[in-house]
Amino acid sequence: MAATDLLVLHTLRCGGYAGVARLSVNVGLEEPDVESELIDLGVEGLVTRVDGSWGLTEDGRAADTELVEAELERTGARSVVISALERFLVLNPELLDLSAAWQLRPVEGASILNDHTDAEYDARVLTLFGNLDRRIAPILSELAEPLPRFGRYRIRLAEALRRAGAGELAYVADGPASYHAVWAELHEDLLVTLGKPRWTR
Repeated sequence: MAATDLLVLHTLRCGGYAGVARLSVNVGLEEPDVESELIDLGVEGLVTRVDGSWGLTEDGRAADTELVEAELERTGARSVVISALERFLVLNPELLDLSAAWQLRPVEGASILNDHTDAEYDARVLTLFGNLDRRIAPILSELAEPLPRFGRYRIRLAEALRRAGAGELAYVADGPASYHAVWAELHEDLLVTLGKPRWTR
C-alpha cells in the first residue's frame, strides 16, 4: 500500500466518519486526491460511504493496524511514541480542565453555562490554552521526525487556536475542527499507534 493509504485509513481510524473536505484538511492533501484515494480504498473493501461521509470497514481497521505496526518497525519509532504518550498524558488532564472552564464559568461560587458575554474571562481561558499549546508543540515536533503524519496535529491545533483567538469561538471545544476535537484525535492516534485500548490513561 502507498503512504497515502495509511494517511487516509489512519485518519478515519482516529477521527471517525468524515467527508472529503474534512479529510483533506486533516491529512494535508487536495480534495480530488483524497476522493480518488477513498474510491480506491472503497474498491478494496477498506472504507465505506454513508450519507456523504466515509468510514472504515472491519477490513479497513485491520489493514490500518498492519500498516501502523509496519510503520513502527520500519522507522524504529516505538520508543519515541511511548515517550510522547507518557508526556501527553501529563498534559491531558489540563486540557480537560480548560475545556470545562471554557464551557462553564464560575459566578458567585456556582458554575453556570458560559455564554461568552464575559470577554475578559474568555481571554484568560484562551491564554491558558495557548500556554498548553506551547507545551504540546515540542512533543509533536519530536513525533513528526520519524513519523511525519503527526506533524498535521501541530498545524491543526495551531489553526484552531488562531481561529478561536480571532473570535471563532467554536474552534475551542465545538465541532470536529476544534482544539478539543483535534487533541482527542491525537490522543487516539498515540494509543492506536502503540496498540493500546482507548481507556488507557
